[in-house]
Amino acid sequence: MKLTIERAQLLKSLAHVQSVVERRNTIPILSNVKLEGRPGSLSLNATDMDLDIVETVAADVARPGATTAPAHTFYEIVRKLPEGSQVELEYQAEDGQLTLRSGRSKFSLACLPVEDFPVLSGGELPHTFVLSAAELKTLIDRTRFAISTEETRYYLNGIYLHGAAGPNGDVLRAAATDGHRLARVEITLPEGAAGLPGVIVPRKAVNEIRKLIDETEAEITVSLSETKLRFAFGDAVLTSKLIDGTFPDYERVIPADNDKILDVDVESFAKAVDRVSAISTEKSRAIKLALEKGTVTLSASSPESGSAVEEIEAQFEATPLEIGFNSRYLLDILSQVEGDTARFAMADAASPTVVRDLADASAIYVLMPMRV
Repeated sequence: MKLTIERAQLLKSLAHVQSVVERRNTIPILSNVKLEGRPGSLSLNATDMDLDIVETVAADVARPGATTAPAHTFYEIVRKLPEGSQVELEYQAEDGQLTLRSGRSKFSLACLPVEDFPVLSGGELPHTFVLSAAELKTLIDRTRFAISTEETRYYLNGIYLHGAAGPNGDVLRAAATDGHRLARVEITLPEGAAGLPGVIVPRKAVNEIRKLIDETEAEITVSLSETKLRFAFGDAVLTSKLIDGTFPDYERVIPADNDKILDVDVESFAKAVDRVSAISTEKSRAIKLALEKGTVTLSASSPESGSAVEEIEAQFEATPLEIGFNSRYLLDILSQVEGDTARFAMADAASPTVVRDLADASAIYVLMPMRV
């Protein structure tokens, strides 16, 4: 294999694929990126056996061929080359090394046989539909903060994607929960998504696809089966295994008849929560809200730091109520509210609270209160 490629092009694609590669690997080939030169293009492929990414980039290929090279080392070299430089890659099967030349620099990287590289990305996936980049960003951003990081509850370590019947027709729903909070968002069911199986997309796949779609406005083709999911757009294809587990019936924990309604200005409320929480203990991050007609009084105290109190105006007409929340969870939810007003619907100090964005009915959040 012999080819020439512009550094910026190579660096961008390498940055995408190398982030899938784990830093520590017991299987040596999984530390490598597969490079395949074809007429006019270079294809880069990396996998951790659960997640696989293939990205194709334009290159001047003098001699087609394929090899694998250490992903992180290769990325670091290209990253440190001067901007605007041309990179020449050459692989000779006889010496088993990839030679990288750029300007006066020359590097030789030890390669592993391309035959050893696992294939995860092939195969037909029966359900296929198309999402815009904006729709996929919405589904991910409004829910991923609630994904559980507790490995023992592995079925909560991702976003649950499924079709459902909404009040105005069928919808595609994304939901995530860690037991303390829940986020659910929906969009109109895309064409071709009817009969979709409910699938749990792992956290790592969610984070990788989110990074990739930051740089694109292209439409994303989503294909999935009971065990695999594939996102394809532009020059990149990301394939992931799905979490093999049953997502809980989360609809049961969304209260329907919470009657104590609090409407707050999102910006001023979030800033007040942030200020008062500076005093709360690192472990619990608890803050207390005392709700009275027209006002919310936020307070926090800790034996080490002292106490804080702040009052803000709000719309509240029900009987007075005191309720405690984890301030970080509260701020995570408020950061997803795009409108000016957030609506909290509460029953009492011990029951789940429902939070909605008054400017966007598609998203709903549930937050468990804390004792303070």
